[in-house]
Amino acid sequence: MTQPTRLWGGRFRTGPSPALMRLSRADASYFRLVPYDIAASIAHARELVRASVLSEAEYEKIAAALVAIGRDFEAGEAVPTETDEDVHTFIERLLIERLGTLGGKLRAGRSRNDQAANDLKLYLRDKVRIIVLDVLALQQAVVSQAKAHVDTLAPGFTHLQPAQPVSFAHQLLAHAQTFARDVERLRDWDRRSALSPLGAAALTGSALALHPELSAQELGYDGPCENSIDAVGSRDHVAEFLFATAMLGVHLSRLAEEIFLWSSRQFRWIELDDAYATGSSIMPQKKNADIAELTRGRASRLIGGLTTMLTALKGLPFAYNRDLIEDKFTALETVDTLAAVLPAMAGLVGTMRVDAERLARQATDGFTLATEVADWLARRGVPFSEAHEITGALVRHCEDRDIGFEALDDEDLAAIDARLEPAIKACLTPEAAVAARTGYGGTAPARVGEQIERLAAMLDEQRRWAETYAGPRG
Repeated sequence: MTQPTRLWGGRFRTGPSPALMRLSRADASYFRLVPYDIAASIAHARELVRASVLSEAEYEKIAAALVAIGRDFEAGEAVPTETDEDVHTFIERLLIERLGTLGGKLRAGRSRNDQAANDLKLYLRDKVRIIVLDVLALQQAVVSQAKAHVDTLAPGFTHLQPAQPVSFAHQLLAHAQTFARDVERLRDWDRRSALSPLGAAALTGSALALHPELSAQELGYDGPCENSIDAVGSRDHVAEFLFATAMLGVHLSRLAEEIFLWSSRQFRWIELDDAYATGSSIMPQKKNADIAELTRGRASRLIGGLTTMLTALKGLPFAYNRDLIEDKFTALETVDTLAAVLPAMAGLVGTMRVDAERLARQATDGFTLATEVADWLARRGVPFSEAHEITGALVRHCEDRDIGFEALDDEDLAAIDARLEPAIKACLTPEAAVAARTGYGGTAPARVGEQIERLAAMLDEQRRWAETYAGPRG
């Protein structure tokens, strides 16, 4: 019977117990890192040629075998077995099976410590581009809705109470701005993560792989890590990735929460497309925003992943410790979560139908034009403290009579305060209120249009960044 391939054990008198192997063996999901380990293995094989450990002919055989293993793995023809402890063991087993003793030469000058750190970093640098493209698809859905509703009036809320009229596009673009920052955080993360740990070996660097700057270049990095102990013992790049994605999850959850409100029978601002809603098994009338609910729930996983990684890192001595295997569990789950959530949210937002007339009718509910009264008085020299009190008295008067500002006549205004002249009525429309906010970043339609243009340019630049990454050169 063929003995299982192990990357350690020469000094042990017995093999590992089944309990140890069950705990130690990598989760099946970790084997998605095979293509990245193969790319790094080819780069390492070139290093061994430079070190005269491999001949050019041996390198060619190993590189060809690695490419074939990668191809067979993608086709499902090369499958890890229960005895393959991890990705590295799996690939070495296949190399030895296909090349004999030559396959065992590739291990020289490297360690699972730098391999593990490198594989996940390559994977995340690759996947972060896909995450960004998925965020941009959601952004495009938000921007498309915003373009259609620049002139749609809506009530703006603070403390979930009606506050002031806004352009509904402005409300949508508030979410777009948070997602744009999420993308910038991921891009900034990538800049700091563009250093290769390969060549650090176990902790001190390799006595054979002496040109990590060359393998770094081949793998699409900017250069090698400065310190070999840090290279294998740090995972702040994983924690930072998890923070950026957890923040993205929080922003997705906030958008989801507003979608609940907007689609509720109490608001009825939007109607969800049937393809992006679900029903009830017992209540035939129900139309539920399940995508938004699932998104809100999955945000907790993203936050939990960050907490797990930070807790695993806390108090760890340098260099490598096996606790660091938690980096893969948290990072891979985060990637999978966003791969499911982002396209669903993009579809939901892109297909929702906005009831512009209902929004306009609600734009002045709750005396949202009260600030216009106070501002009008302030522009005429009334101290704002007094203007605030006068406006409060006007609201109280209307509440007592169960009327809105639109029902006030000249006598009503004068009875509250002589400075409330009839000319104030020109300001007491939602159109006037929105149009008055012409400062940079304000809700005036002209400013909102400019915001859309600037955002569109930013999204185009972010897309170019995501689409131009070449990754490892095999």
